Amino acid sequence: MPLRRIVRLFLPYRPSLLLVGALVVASSLVSLVNPFLIREIMDVALPDRRTGLLSVLALAMVVVAVANSSFNVWQTYVSTKVGQRVMHDLRSAMYGHLQRMSLDFYTRTRTGEVQSRIANDIGDMQATVTTSATTLVSDVTVVAATVTAMAVLDWRLTLASLVMVPFFLWVSRRVGTQRRRITRDRQRQHAAISSIVHESLSVSGVLLGRTMGRSRSLTGHFTDESAKLSDLEVRSMMAGRWAQSTTWIVLASMPAVIYWVAGLAGRGDHMAISIGTLVAFTTLQQNLLRPAVSLLEVGVEIQTSLELFARIFEYLDLPVEVPEPRNPRAPEQLRGEVRMRGACFSYPGTGERTLDAIDLTVPAGNSLAIVGETGSGKTTLSYLIPRLYDVDAGSVTIDGVDVRDMSFDVLAAAVGIVFQETYLFHATVAENLRFAKPDATDEELVAAARIAHIHDHVASLPGGYDTVVGERGYRFSGGEKQRLAIARAVLRDPPVLVLDEATSALDTRTEQAVQEAIDAASAGRTTITIAHRLSTVRDADEIIVLDGGRIVERGTHDELLAKGGRYTALVDRDADLAEATEAV
Repeated sequence: MPLRRIVRLFLPYRPSLLLVGALVVASSLVSLVNPFLIREIMDVALPDRRTGLLSVLALAMVVVAVANSSFNVWQTYVSTKVGQRVMHDLRSAMYGHLQRMSLDFYTRTRTGEVQSRIANDIGDMQATVTTSATTLVSDVTVVAATVTAMAVLDWRLTLASLVMVPFFLWVSRRVGTQRRRITRDRQRQHAAISSIVHESLSVSGVLLGRTMGRSRSLTGHFTDESAKLSDLEVRSMMAGRWAQSTTWIVLASMPAVIYWVAGLAGRGDHMAISIGTLVAFTTLQQNLLRPAVSLLEVGVEIQTSLELFARIFEYLDLPVEVPEPRNPRAPEQLRGEVRMRGACFSYPGTGERTLDAIDLTVPAGNSLAIVGETGSGKTTLSYLIPRLYDVDAGSVTIDGVDVRDMSFDVLAAAVGIVFQETYLFHATVAENLRFAKPDATDEELVAAARIAHIHDHVASLPGGYDTVVGERGYRFSGGEKQRLAIARAVLRDPPVLVLDEATSALDTRTEQAVQEAIDAASAGRTTITIAHRLSTVRDADEIIVLDGGRIVERGTHDELLAKGGRYTALVDRDADLAEATEAV
């Protein structure tokens, strides 16, 4: 993992970092004054009974303590603020990048995995990003300054104190490697648990678990995965703990070594060390203990965080398969003419064409119905129009402009979609509708709801448009959710409306109500309908029949019936199913 890339995250905050550096250096240098004050007290003020000097030196020690504490508080504030901004930048960059990823990415990635990268991975980097960098600078400064001060006091004792440095570096590197490996497994386990929670504790997941009698087994599965995570957390905390304890013991024992060396040096008058110097030196050495151990721990934390950064950068480096055009174009006027010329498409990794050489034209304001067996490519074709996928060959144009040349904002304004499965946020009716147009007035909401034939129902609710719909809209029936989705699409007022089997999951009575809403919403728009029940598309200006990703028939309802081909077979099957349903 290139450290330069991590460093670049902090570059926008260079003034704040320089301030942190200045505060760190000031705090580190001020903390070194006390040992020299102690030496003067021990060797001069006390032996010579100089009370005035003693008072000045004692007051100086208090001032040093106050100054050091003040520097530390400001340093913590500024460094934490910078760290949180860096984390904010990472979260925002990842969320923005994931918003640009293609639909294919989400069909092969568990939602819990995505959530874990944003929440757990970035969250676990908090200590490293907010404090480790500052701690590293502070500790390096303190260690360097302390070693320099120790050398000034006595170079022989300094050499004796530094003899174990290579051992400490080896311990830090070894422990860091262990932690990094465990961190990789721990974050994967976090992602697995996030996926389980997201899938099994949603409204749909709870309903499925209870109706299938799987609540107990789901709990058991979660318990097993949680136990694995707990084990990894323990292993992460204990990795190299004995080696670090040995390091601490060695460092804590160094004063004994110093006293021993000083005793040996004191046997000759020319090597004698004063009591003040010895006390000052051991004080510096104790000051060195905390930053030295901290440096080892920070080294371990930084090596561990490299794995977290690797997981974040892995997502940030994912290629955007449907990119925004560099030089976007827009139609002179959005009228709603849709054309496909030789459009071909294959899902990644399948090796088979889902759509092959599709040619069609839907004049502005006209309606097109797409019918065919399951798997014939109907929904895939509808995804090409709003550019949820890019064609492998050929083109898709709206009002003469290739959708690949249109900005996403212009494309979203041109095409509205009502999917078979309606998605509503856990928010109010008004907030769900305004997702299509955030600045919509209350009057516009009501007008869109009236077109979708849902206003009267919403108005009858105790909270009206302020009623919370519940997760995924579970407080509303299927038909009501579909009509809310239609109102949301109408509110955006797109010239092209794509209806992806919007009534296929509804009963006959509800389907009729939703179909009335669709008819009202379609007025004056180019409408492309993917039909499950063929009774809903009899009046379409043109109907195309897909089979194996190719258009095998096209025409009006009457023209296709006259041919007696695939469309006729679909109509007959539809009629048989309707009769069987009525008989039941």
